[in-house]
Amino acid sequence: MSRTKEEMKDVTFLGNQNTKYPTDYDPSVLQSFDNKHPGREYFVKFNCPEFTSLCPITGQPDFATVYISYVPNIKMVESKSLKLYLFSFRNHGDFHEDCMNIIMNDLIKLMDPLYIEVWGKFTPRGGISIDPYCNYGKKGTRWEEVAWQRLTHHDLYPEKVDNR
Repeated sequence: MSRTKEEMKDVTFLGNQNTKYPTDYDPSVLQSFDNKHPGREYFVKFNCPEFTSLCPITGQPDFATVYISYVPNIKMVESKSLKLYLFSFRNHGDFHEDCMNIIMNDLIKLMDPLYIEVWGKFTPRGGISIDPYCNYGKKGTRWEEVAWQRLTHHDLYPEKVDNR
């Protein structure tokens, strides 16, 4: 069952050859569309290996792979708008932990998902890497407990570091 033009009226970046890339943090570029399967709980995962932001103190670039996983409710994020949104951090100065929480908060505001987690795996700078993880489960649903369990059991096992 294909989507109608009416269903896609708010998706304006996909297929647009005149896309403008934001030069600083811009959550207004995020677009959503309706989840056609709201009665089914399932994960959607984005792997974003080219995330960049700036250190708020030194202005030096920080590089990361960002993993975004969510269980949609009524709305879903459109992938090209997500790409433009993540690109908008390129000249944005903030700490790693702040960037990941900002991303999660903006996506919660956009979609009101049942569950979402955002994990940034930053490349080392000065001999240390930082991997902030944040999550959220919709209050009053079983996903609220899932969020707590995922947070308290997150990253308990050493990983094989091969992405840096």
